[in-house]
Amino acid sequence: MILFINFQKIFRKMEVMPLSSSVSGTVNAPPSKSAMQRAIACALLARGRSEIHNPSLCDDALAALKMAECMGAATARQDKMIIVDGGYKPHCSELFCGESGLGARLFAPLASLNAGWMEIRGSGSLLERPMNMLSDTLGQMGVEVISKGGFLPLKIRGPIKGGLAFVDGSLSSQLLTGLLIALPVVKEDSRLIVRDLKSKPYIDLTIDILNHFGVELINENYSLFSIPGDQEYKPSSYTVEGDWSGAAFLLVLAALAGDIRVKGLSAGSTQPDRKVLDVLRDAGADVEVSAGEVRVKKAVLKPFTADLSDCPDLAPPLAVLASFCHGNSIISGTERLKVKESDRGSALMKEMSALGVRIMNYENRIEIEGPSRLKEGRVDSHGDHRISMALAILSVASGVKVRISGAESVNKSYPGFYDDLGKLGVSINLSE
Repeated sequence: MILFINFQKIFRKMEVMPLSSSVSGTVNAPPSKSAMQRAIACALLARGRSEIHNPSLCDDALAALKMAECMGAATARQDKMIIVDGGYKPHCSELFCGESGLGARLFAPLASLNAGWMEIRGSGSLLERPMNMLSDTLGQMGVEVISKGGFLPLKIRGPIKGGLAFVDGSLSSQLLTGLLIALPVVKEDSRLIVRDLKSKPYIDLTIDILNHFGVELINENYSLFSIPGDQEYKPSSYTVEGDWSGAAFLLVLAALAGDIRVKGLSAGSTQPDRKVLDVLRDAGADVEVSAGEVRVKKAVLKPFTADLSDCPDLAPPLAVLASFCHGNSIISGTERLKVKESDRGSALMKEMSALGVRIMNYENRIEIEGPSRLKEGRVDSHGDHRISMALAILSVASGVKVRISGAESVNKSYPGFYDDLGKLGVSINLSE
């Protein structure tokens, strides 16, 4: 029984106004949408029943499930797991990935396994995110790719062939993830030479999940990947770990306004956003880490410097952290913020400045002088889930009423975000 039918549903436009200034309590970390999408792709290629426990049901994950269904998988929800009956046998000519950049770049190589034409479509800000790296690399491997000037929609016709190919990793590691997942089932062996790879820990996450599903490859210093061909994915039971990217907002909020325990986080995770712990400690926050749980308590904070080259998604919560520190904080490695769901550096500067934060966005860094004296106002999420969450915790920590439009954007990665704030004692006014 397939339970995931309509992933292009239209969410009502929401505004929220957080009203609390202190928080305390315990919540579970949201499941990692990055791990979830990788697990879905691997389960698709594994013939037989796989179980995905602690699944993410955010928009990006639901879109990935729908694409897997179009490629031959049967999926169902049962209790607290997703069942994927895998087997690659495409019966759709169009894949819809919503606003998921990972979904587009991961599933494009999977679409390339098919000998017929398949079209990959998206919506919203994803239509403005570059996809030219797909054409460049897939074309080297015998795949025909037609794009709209380097953007979605993409038309793809395989089958992809093994051999040698060059991959530009300077903008994203997501295409490399897709190739590492697709190429093991190609008959020929493959070798990928990768240039200027960013977000290397996400490749570690990919390899961990591949190994879990019985697939092997050789990683030589992230510059050469050797992938034996003609491998078989093994159906598996996989548990999605807690998401450090989403949890980072809760941990920063705790350092600013209370005492929060977040369960379901592994300090040994390959997720690069676990770096938030190091930054919180550098800023003077009270951080305790135990098995599967992180506790952060409010403290007097000092300025910090942080290089986010491998974890740019931390920029929004850390910008909020910096606005409460006593002095000038510098967040570097931010050049890739331009091609996220919004131009995040510009969006942060515009909306946080409107509330009284002294923030400057440069080409590859953000500087913030704290502590800020915030004022009430109305701000825009720019349709970006991480901007929406950043503005929410900024409002809560300051105790200043801030009306946030486009608050429904959190559904992309963390649909339970406002519910979790409520569990921590935050009162929220909601309007539509």
